[in-house]
Amino acid sequence: MKGIKARAHALPHEEVARLLETAPTGLSFEEAQRRLYHFGPNQIQKPQEISLWRILWHQFASPFIYLLIAAAGVALVLGDYVDAAVIAAVLVINATIGFIQEYNAEKAVESLRSLTAPQATVLRGGREYKVPAASLVPGDVVLLESGVRVPADMRLFESIALQVDESLLTGESFPIYKTAHPIALEAPISDRTNIVFAGSIITAGRGRGYVIATGSDTELGSIARSLTETESVQLPLMERMERLARLIGIVIMGSIAGIFLLGLVVGYSVLEMFKVGVGIAVAAIPEGLPIVLTVTLARRVWAMARRHALVRRLAAIETIGSATVIGSDKTGTLTENRMTVQVFWSGGEFWRPGEFSPLFHKEMALKAAVLANEAELPDEANRDSATGDPTEIALLWAACEAGLSPRRLRAAEVEKYRIPFEPELRYSASFRQQPDGTYTLYLKGSPEQVLTFCDTILTKEGRSQTLHPEEALEAAAHLAQQGMRVLGLAYAPNLTQLPEPAFQLQGLTFIGLVGMIDPPRAGVPEAIADCHKAGIRVLMITGDHAATAQAIAAQVGIHTPRTLTGEEMNRLSEKELEELVRSVNVFARVAPQQKLQIVQILQKQGEIVAITGDGVNDAPALKAAHVGIAMGKGGTDVAREAADIVLADDNFVTIRNAVEEGRTAFQNIRNATFFLLSTGAAAILLFLVAVILKWPLPMLPAQLLWLNLVTNGLQDVAMAFEPALPGIMRQKPRPLREGIISPLLWERTFLVSFLMAGVTAYLFWLEYDLTHDLSKAQTVALTTFVLFQNFHIGNARAEYISAFRLNPLRNPFLIGSALLALGIHALALYVPFMQFVLRVVPIEGEAWIRSILAASSVIVVGELHKWLRSPRQMKQAED
Repeated sequence: MKGIKARAHALPHEEVARLLETAPTGLSFEEAQRRLYHFGPNQIQKPQEISLWRILWHQFASPFIYLLIAAAGVALVLGDYVDAAVIAAVLVINATIGFIQEYNAEKAVESLRSLTAPQATVLRGGREYKVPAASLVPGDVVLLESGVRVPADMRLFESIALQVDESLLTGESFPIYKTAHPIALEAPISDRTNIVFAGSIITAGRGRGYVIATGSDTELGSIARSLTETESVQLPLMERMERLARLIGIVIMGSIAGIFLLGLVVGYSVLEMFKVGVGIAVAAIPEGLPIVLTVTLARRVWAMARRHALVRRLAAIETIGSATVIGSDKTGTLTENRMTVQVFWSGGEFWRPGEFSPLFHKEMALKAAVLANEAELPDEANRDSATGDPTEIALLWAACEAGLSPRRLRAAEVEKYRIPFEPELRYSASFRQQPDGTYTLYLKGSPEQVLTFCDTILTKEGRSQTLHPEEALEAAAHLAQQGMRVLGLAYAPNLTQLPEPAFQLQGLTFIGLVGMIDPPRAGVPEAIADCHKAGIRVLMITGDHAATAQAIAAQVGIHTPRTLTGEEMNRLSEKELEELVRSVNVFARVAPQQKLQIVQILQKQGEIVAITGDGVNDAPALKAAHVGIAMGKGGTDVAREAADIVLADDNFVTIRNAVEEGRTAFQNIRNATFFLLSTGAAAILLFLVAVILKWPLPMLPAQLLWLNLVTNGLQDVAMAFEPALPGIMRQKPRPLREGIISPLLWERTFLVSFLMAGVTAYLFWLEYDLTHDLSKAQTVALTTFVLFQNFHIGNARAEYISAFRLNPLRNPFLIGSALLALGIHALALYVPFMQFVLRVVPIEGEAWIRSILAASSVIVVGELHKWLRSPRQMKQAED
C-alpha cells in the first residue's frame, strides 16, 4: 500500500480500492484495528522535546559574548561596579531576546499538529461512525461535508459540488472544485483535483474518499518532516559580528602581549605593565557595541511596526537590508487577493464596467453575470460584505461599478430553477420568471462549453445573428493570454416552461465574455522598481498557473526570459535547474519542496535570500531562507512561527520598506562600529607610544572606563537613531563576505586612530613638559580624547557623504549626547568628588584651546579621506 499515494490520482477509483483492499462500504473494525497496529496512528510525529537549557546556552556561545564577559571581569577587578553592571545588563537583555526568538522558532513543527482534525466520520462495515481521526488507516472510507477539516490524504470516489480550501498547502486562497475522475500521473499536487489533503477544509458540497496516507506519510506530515530537517542559516549580521569579535579579540590580546613584553624589555616592572595591560583592555574592548547593536535593531523594529511589519528576530531586520534576492508569493502579496472584473467582450467590442452605457448587449452581459450567480452582496456599497465564490463576488461588484443594483435585478426576475456549477458541467444556470409569465435562462461558464449550447450571438445593435464561434474563441484566447480567468455568458428568452429531467441546453444566444483577474496591489510596481534600483532581484514563486503568473509579473515589473513551472522543474537535472534559477524570475505551479529547493539553490550561489509565504507548505522555505516573511492577515500560525518577519498588511510594499529599514540599521551599526574601533585603536597606539618612549601612563584605567562609559557610551548609542542616508535605496547589496567594517573604513580607522593617538600623545607630553604635573597631563590627554570623539562623531555619521552636507538636526539625539558628554566631562574636572574618583584636575583655558584645535583636525582628515579615496561614491551619495 505504501506506493499507492504517489499514483492514486492517475488511477480509476475502483483500481485504488482494489490496491488498498477496501470497498465503498469501508473496512471492518477488525481490519481497521489490524492496519492501525501496522501503520501506526494518524498523527504527525511529535518533535523532540524542546530543551530550554540548550536554547539558553546557545545565547552565550559567541565570541562577542566572551569579549563582553572579559570586559565585565576587568571592570570588577578595577572595582568599577557600575560599568560591570551595565555590561551584565546587556548580556541578560541579549540572552533574553535570543532565547525567546529561538524558542518560538522551535515551536513551528508543534503548530502543525494543531491542523489535524480531532474526529472523522467513517464507514465501517457499511455503517457510519464518528471515530478519533488518529485511528484512521489506509483504506478507510471517510465522509466529507461542508465545514469539515480533512483528516488524512484521500482519493475521492464520490464528489457532489465539492469545494476545498487548500490555501494552507497551495497558498492560493480560492476554493478548489474536486472531482472523482483520474488525472495525468505527472500532474503537480496543486492540480490533483481528485485528492483531498489532510488539514484542508471543505467549503461546500460533500464527498467520499479512500484514505491513501496517514500521519507522517501525508503531505502535511511531509512538510513537518521537512521543517524538522531544514536547518536555519546563520544570519549574515551575526556571522559578521562573530568574525569581527574574533578579530578584535586577537588584536587586543596580541596588542596586550606585545606591549607587555616590550615594556619589560625597555625596563618597566611587571606590576607597571600589568596596569598598562588592564588599561589597554579597558580602552580597546568595545563593550558599547552590543548595546549599540541591540538599540539600533530595536529602533528599526519599532519603525517597522509603524510601517506594518512585525519583526520576530532582531537581526532579521538588518538581514533583509542585505538581501540580494526576494522571492515573493503572488496572491495577496503582489496582488490584492480579490478577483476583479477587468473587461467584458460583447457586441464585438471590449469594455470595462466603469465604461458601461445602456446598450442592450452590455445590459444583458451584466444581467447574466448577476443572475446566474449564487453569491450575495448585502451592502452594495461595501464589497467586503459579500459572501460566496470569489469569482461570483467579482461579477456582482462589476455590476455595482457599472451603476446597476444586483438586488434590484434579482427582484425584477425571480429565480425559479437553478443548475449549480459542477466541474463536470463547467457551467451554472438560472431560470428567471418574467412579468409576462415566461422564463429567461441565464448561463455562465467555460467559454468553450457555453459556445456549444449557442447557435446565435448578440450583436452591438442588440439583434441576434448566426454564431461563428471562432471570433469568440479568439477573444477568449486574447484575455487568457493576459492571465485572466475567462467566462462565457449566454441567455435564452421566452421559455414557456421550466426544465424537465431530460432537458438539454441548446439554441441559446451567446452574449459575450467576461475576463477577471486578481489585480496587482497599488504601489507594488513602484516598490519592485525600487528594489531593482537597489540591486535586488525580485522573483515570483507561486502555485498559480503560468499564464496568470506571467501576466501579473509583467504588470508589476518582474521581467523574465521565461516562466518555469513545477512540472518542468521535475524534468530538469540538478545542474540544468541551477543554471535556470540564475536567470528565471517567475516560477509557477510550484510545490512546497520545489520552493525550498529554489531557496537552497540561490543560497548555494551566494545569494542572501528573503522569501515570503503564508501556507503550511511554505514553512520549510521560510525557515531555510536568510529571512522568512510570513503573512499576518492571510497566513497560517505555522508559517508565522517559522518566519522572521510578519507582514501585518500582507503587502510587498512593506517588504520594500523593510529593506530600507534594514539598510538603515546596518548603516548605523557600521558607523557606530567604526567610531568605537577607531577610538579603541587610538588608545592602544597611545599606550604603545608611551611604552616605547618610556613615558608615564597617559591615562589611568579609571579614566579609560570613564571615556568608554560616559562619552563613548552616550554618542555611540545616539547613532542608533540616525535616519536613512540619502540614496540608501540606490546602493547595491553588500557582498556576503564583506565585514561590518568595509575596506575603505578600515583605512579610515587606521588613519584616524594614528592621528588621535599622535596628537593626544603630543599634547600629553607638552603639558607634562610645561607643568611637570602628571595628573594635569593625564587630564589633558583625557580631555583631548573626549573632544576627538565629539568631532569624530560627525565623520562617523556617513561613510561617503561629507559631514558638512548632513543637517546636524536630523539626529537631535546625537547632538544632545555629544553636548551632554562634553558637559559631564567638563563638570567632572571641577567637582572635587569626581576629581578624586577619576584622578583629574582642572586645566587652564590655554590647554582647552589647544585640545579643541587639535581635536578638530580629525574632521579635516576624515573629509580629505572621503574626497580622495571615494570621490565617485561621495558624489553619488550626495546626489
